[in-house]
Amino acid sequence: MAITKPAPERTDDDGQPAKPSERAKPQGAAKPGASVKPGEEGRHLNSPLLLTILMLALVLFQGPIRGALAAPVMQSWTTVFVAVMVQALPFLVLGVLLSAAIAVFVPPSFFARALPSRPALAVPVAGAAGAVLPGCECASVPVAGALVRRGVTPAAALTFLLSAPAINPIVLTATAVAFPGNPEMVLARLVASLLVACAMGWLWLRLGRTDWLKPPSRPSHDGQSRGEAFWGSVRHDVMHAGGFLVVGAMAAATLKAVAPESWLRAAADNPVLAVLALAVLAVVLSICSEADAFVAASLSQFSLTARLAFLVVGPMIDLKLFAMQAGTFGRSFALRFAPATFALAVVVSVLTGWVML
Repeated sequence: MAITKPAPERTDDDGQPAKPSERAKPQGAAKPGASVKPGEEGRHLNSPLLLTILMLALVLFQGPIRGALAAPVMQSWTTVFVAVMVQALPFLVLGVLLSAAIAVFVPPSFFARALPSRPALAVPVAGAAGAVLPGCECASVPVAGALVRRGVTPAAALTFLLSAPAINPIVLTATAVAFPGNPEMVLARLVASLLVACAMGWLWLRLGRTDWLKPPSRPSHDGQSRGEAFWGSVRHDVMHAGGFLVVGAMAAATLKAVAPESWLRAAADNPVLAVLALAVLAVVLSICSEADAFVAASLSQFSLTARLAFLVVGPMIDLKLFAMQAGTFGRSFALRFAPATFALAVVVSVLTGWVML
């Protein structure tokens, strides 16, 4: 006589016998309340579909669009926007390539060996190192975090964080190209940015506390080969910084074409208001440092000192930098470091502009 074995009792995820109601439930059954409409499974709005819809809309409404673009205001807007983008893109791409190469191929231990052991002397050396090591602000934050993780004094790492995106050769060359009639802007930007970076480093030595700073615990490119890390960094920075460049160019074009000349002139004629307005604009626009000089040059209504404040503040503190600093070193650090950097950058820019411009 054949003996049939009883079917194995089903258990739940914890290994306990399943309840009777759960035993009878077929595998893969939908959860209660989770209704799926016929044909809805797997349907989603993807990028090709959005692009097709956009192209159809452009074809259908080409008449009104063509008429709007023919307006004098839009022609002026387009001219400024294209001019800023064409001038800035080569420097942006070159800066991204060089910053990615430094972040990936130069070991952080190199900086630790190159800096003096005394923190007070390491601060100006780290600030000067920013003049020979190209890197945008997007790359300077993870590099500074790696320096702190490798034992570099935080004051020197923070000095490098502020100076590298502001005074590196790519940025200074772009500034010279953007201000061909005012070569003194290059030296003024170099001096003001280096002074702010070193002053913030020494200020951290004097007043900074270790419990405010929480450096990252893992490398940025952990688990990747050098080639993968390099091209990943390039793709990220081009998309990230390029997006902010487009926003900055659009804002500059809008100010030139739409804002009433009387408003801009009123702000530009007041020295205090002009400096504060462009300093706040630099924080809001968050333009990559390789391209911000071209946006500043387009704001010709404002004085050179006000535009210098725009160039000094932007690479040191803006909205994306605040988020990156908070994510890398902790929110407690960013809430103290960012306002102090902004105030010091504005003051130093005014004094430098008064002396050199």
